[in-house]
Amino acid sequence: MNSDSLKLILASVATGKSSVDEALASLKHLSVEDIGYAHIDHHRSLRKGFPEVIFGENKTTDQIIGIMERMVQWEKIILVTRIDENKAELVISKFPNAEYHNDAKMICLCQGSIPVTGKGNILIISAGTSDIPIAKEAYLTAKAMGNPVETIYDVGVAGIHRLFRHKEKIEEAAVLIVVAGMEGALPSVVAGLVDRPVIAVPTSVGYGTSFGGLTALFSMLNSCSSNVAVVNIDNGFGAGYMASAINRL
Repeated sequence: MNSDSLKLILASVATGKSSVDEALASLKHLSVEDIGYAHIDHHRSLRKGFPEVIFGENKTTDQIIGIMERMVQWEKIILVTRIDENKAELVISKFPNAEYHNDAKMICLCQGSIPVTGKGNILIISAGTSDIPIAKEAYLTAKAMGNPVETIYDVGVAGIHRLFRHKEKIEEAAVLIVVAGMEGALPSVVAGLVDRPVIAVPTSVGYGTSFGGLTALFSMLNSCSSNVAVVNIDNGFGAGYMASAINRL
């Protein structure tokens, strides 16, 4: 439940359009709703400014649909992350207003326009084309949370001159997300160019000794640029969420 839906209930009671008992029934599951296989945190929008996000991996289609059916009554925005195309098709059939982004493996259900709450631009940079799916997950998350977001793709350190073509856009961003696999060097380079927070996202892209993204993760954690913070491997969602939290300050 977000602040707008709560205000509607309170205003309805204040104007006599609904009774106190009706409002009480509406608020019965304000905190948590237990549907057996999930405890839905309806209070999260009021507490944190954004609703609970559904992690689609290892959930059944019926479970995802069941959670969404309860959330859609109160939330304007619902995100489902890490959901494959076959599951997504079944979910979309139940929620035709939802949109599936195959590259990011995300479903976005937006009821109405998303108000802009971010105070500046978030810029998402990928080192390689293979890193774009994780960058897109960050992009969709930050957009859904009310931020102006721009992207620059395929400007990794193997051809660093490509990055410098976008120097003005990089310097204008309030928060930057840099997504890289392989040796994971790009976040340090970008952070050395700006005085803004840089959120580094290691990806599992790479050959044998990338160890599924561990090499990039360790490289980013050991960055000599002091304005770099690091999220987990392939965690584009976490990067987009954190960038949005910073951009609201």
